[in-house]
Amino acid sequence: MAYASATGSGHLMRARVGELVFVIVIAALFAASVAVTIVWCASMSKMGAMPMPGGWTMSTAWRPMCGQTWARAAASFVGMWAVMMVAMMLPSFAPVWWRYRRAVRGTGEAGGAGRAGRVGLAGELRAGGLSALMGIGYFFVWAVSGCAAFALGAALTALEMRRPVLARGVPLAIGLVVLSGGALQFSGWKARRLACCRKAPTCAQTQPVDARSAWRHGVSVGLHCSYCCAGFTAILLASGVMDLPVMAAVTAAITAERVAPDGARVAHAIGVVVLGVGALLIAQALGFA
Repeated sequence: MAYASATGSGHLMRARVGELVFVIVIAALFAASVAVTIVWCASMSKMGAMPMPGGWTMSTAWRPMCGQTWARAAASFVGMWAVMMVAMMLPSFAPVWWRYRRAVRGTGEAGGAGRAGRVGLAGELRAGGLSALMGIGYFFVWAVSGCAAFALGAALTALEMRRPVLARGVPLAIGLVVLSGGALQFSGWKARRLACCRKAPTCAQTQPVDARSAWRHGVSVGLHCSYCCAGFTAILLASGVMDLPVMAAVTAAITAERVAPDGARVAHAIGVVVLGVGALLIAQALGFA
């Protein structure tokens, strides 16, 4: 009896240590990604920006630097984007990641200490490995979205440099993008995507728990998340991809609508604010403010 009690206590201790390590890893990953993003933003701001017709400036992130090839410029942007997405998405993704880790350990959300205690060291290591694969799959989706963002941004900036009339319309276009992002917050499409992200089923109870399913689940969650964040992503790209205040505001908005008790109401409140900002930007572009 004493032996069983001691064994159970040992397993429970390993479970708690495993959870603590997981939290520490997430915190370290977040801190590192934020630090690198801030350094990159400072570096980009020192490089300056290109003044454009219409009274705005073009970021150097969309063009190759002197002596740099397009391939290197794209790789640099995607790397920067991937790190930035870790910093921006981890606050809202961390609870989903946590639930997945608990599920692959066989406990689930309501798993008690007794069940958690029966998971040995091998189970903890396996849960950690599968959780890592799930997270890699999730952020892989965001890295791929960075490739699409760079291709679109590079094409648009090339057109704006060749057609001054298009460049003059950019401030108005930015306002329209922000206004559209605010309106999207009230759509049924957004409500369905947000509900899916808030539930974020782990699928661990209905699918094989192995490396392949962990990767596929991470990719699936990443795709749903990217759809839900389409409006915010468009706002970020239009307003300034390396603008720290914009990044912080978008991060706060995404996190709030995902983790707040009433996500739909929070999403609508955010939509009202974004609509106001979009209207102000349009008024400024038209010379009314």
